[in-house]
Amino acid sequence: MTDTTGQTGQTTGHSGELAVHVARAHGVETMFTLSGAHVFPMYDGAVKANQAGAQPPMRLLDVRHEQTAAFAAEATGKLTRVPGLAVLTAGPGVTNGISAIAQAQFAGSPMVVVGGRAPQNRWGTGSLQELDQPPIIAPVAKSARTLMTAADVAPGMDEAFTLARSSHRGPVFVDVPMDEFFAPASGEVREGRGERIEPDPDAIAAVSRLLAAARRPVLVLGTDVWADHAEEAALRLVDDLGIPTLTNGMGRGVIPGGHRSLVTKARGAALAGADLVVVVGTPLDFRLGYGVFGGPEKNPDGAFARVVHIADSPAQVSGHADLAGSVAGDLTTVLEGLQAAVERGDRPDWSDWATSLADQVRAATERDAALLTAEADPIHPARIYGELVPRLADDSVVIGDGGDFVSFAGKYVEPQRPGGWLDPGPYGCLGAGLGAAIAARVARPSAQVTLLLGDGAAGFSLMDVDTLVRHDLPVVMVMGNNSAWGLEKGPMQMLYGYDVVADLAQRTPYDEVVRALGGAGETVTDPKQIGPALDRAYAAGVPYLVNVITDVEAAYPRNTFGI
Repeated sequence: MTDTTGQTGQTTGHSGELAVHVARAHGVETMFTLSGAHVFPMYDGAVKANQAGAQPPMRLLDVRHEQTAAFAAEATGKLTRVPGLAVLTAGPGVTNGISAIAQAQFAGSPMVVVGGRAPQNRWGTGSLQELDQPPIIAPVAKSARTLMTAADVAPGMDEAFTLARSSHRGPVFVDVPMDEFFAPASGEVREGRGERIEPDPDAIAAVSRLLAAARRPVLVLGTDVWADHAEEAALRLVDDLGIPTLTNGMGRGVIPGGHRSLVTKARGAALAGADLVVVVGTPLDFRLGYGVFGGPEKNPDGAFARVVHIADSPAQVSGHADLAGSVAGDLTTVLEGLQAAVERGDRPDWSDWATSLADQVRAATERDAALLTAEADPIHPARIYGELVPRLADDSVVIGDGGDFVSFAGKYVEPQRPGGWLDPGPYGCLGAGLGAAIAARVARPSAQVTLLLGDGAAGFSLMDVDTLVRHDLPVVMVMGNNSAWGLEKGPMQMLYGYDVVADLAQRTPYDEVVRALGGAGETVTDPKQIGPALDRAYAAGVPYLVNVITDVEAAYPRNTFGI
């Protein structure tokens, strides 16, 4: 065995050591896992690298459910823009991680999942957890394959990490037969990097002409603006041109809350009244009306807005929307090119449009004040955000894991910095929150980390508070507890006049669960006590759950059910 300290070059050892060495060359510092014999060589590789003085060391972080390990890796990829690493034992260990892999595919999150696999020299004889896993995972990953021999591990792992971090980013799965994982091998380890796509200058020029001719443009910035390291270029463009801007996903915070051009609070008016909508780094899916904006009785011209779609790779450009223009490639290059091209011509005057939307933002803020300070009993969920938002630090990482309760967060929480908002993305998967909280505390050790939990979502993963406690990862958890599946209860009543399988146990003291696992917490039923409870939570220095009992009738006023 030689060279486990992270240098590039020729390396020898068992193939688990090589796998760890390649991961480190790609910038991975944490392995999320749940103990399983099929992947012991990966653990041994981390231990030996650390014994040899690897800097930074490879941290082994074990959880209570494989879904949490995979969700933590997915969130790590989002937060750090380096692929997260989950190592899952064979069979059920791998299948338990599939929802997180699918979430990563939908959200474009760079991650690598390494699965254990029954030994090849026993294949077909019925050894423990013998399952051909790649065909199951292939539909929800960029790639899924078996590294059949120890000699395949170093190049196969490098290919996996390179693919995961290349545009368009996403999850990559590899598994290694157990006998080959323990076997000796050698391989070349190279400096890790991803690949980006150069955009077409003519396409950029065409979009700049559309933008210069627009009278009421709106810019939409999504997750890939952050993922593609284009947040600075996006803010410069908005600052310079003064274009009204909406954000979604991890695009939130690219334009800081309170910015004069951020019109998220006037979203409906902006998208209905625009004559040009430029969507950058997010799909034209149900969250954006499938790319149809305005139209008769909505738009001042009685017309549908022209739509431009800008993505980090050609396959991400919408194939269903009627596009006036599109660009695919490195988003910094695209945004800088647009800004330069518009500046070279006669600068468009969008001041009247921007002022009208700013007025609507102010009006919405005034309307929101009543709910944010409501004294209702039971507590209106918005009151929680009235107390929480003033307490959020500029460096806060806010994580949403829930339906109705987290929808309110999307309305009221406007991050001050990019890279500080995590939600499930278009896949809409509950149960991701504890994994994301673990990842956030590891990736941002000095930041404020706040997990917003619905009481329904908490049932998927609350046991992993044990992981927070064991690894000394203090996180503040704020729960909107309405004793129901609120996102389903209201629509079912609307459709049928009744609801079934939508209720949970009344006022469950989930904070007692957290205390039993070694954390702390309290139940709040008085709106005046929300603020003091949050202060105690942030000062506690341990995993702390503020369990706020809310009004099940106070549903989020939504315009779409995602279909």
